[in-house]
Amino acid sequence: MIRVVLPYHLRNLAQVGKEISLQVDGQVTQRSVLDALEFAYPMLRGTIRDHTTRQRRPLLRFFACKEDLSFEAPDAPLPEAVASGAEPFLIIGAIAGG
Repeated sequence: MIRVVLPYHLRNLAQVGKEISLQVDGQVTQRSVLDALEFAYPMLRGTIRDHTTRQRRPLLRFFACKEDLSFEAPDAPLPEAVASGAEPFLIIGAIAGG
């Protein structure tokens, strides 16, 4: 099982706690985790990735094992600690402004 931590506004939208568990079949990548997340919680479709381009929304960041994975290829394998469930895949709301 893959552990995913969502930001507060997405937790409220999906009506879940801080961390959720997902079953991901095959290789564990950003794309496969987000596909499983959107399948399990359809109300999140379009909130994390654009409906058309499937690109990450600008004010969201992806982290795992203390590394920013936001600009990694969507089909690049996630760290083994995430794939095994030892570490969560974090979706973090970024802050803009000055």
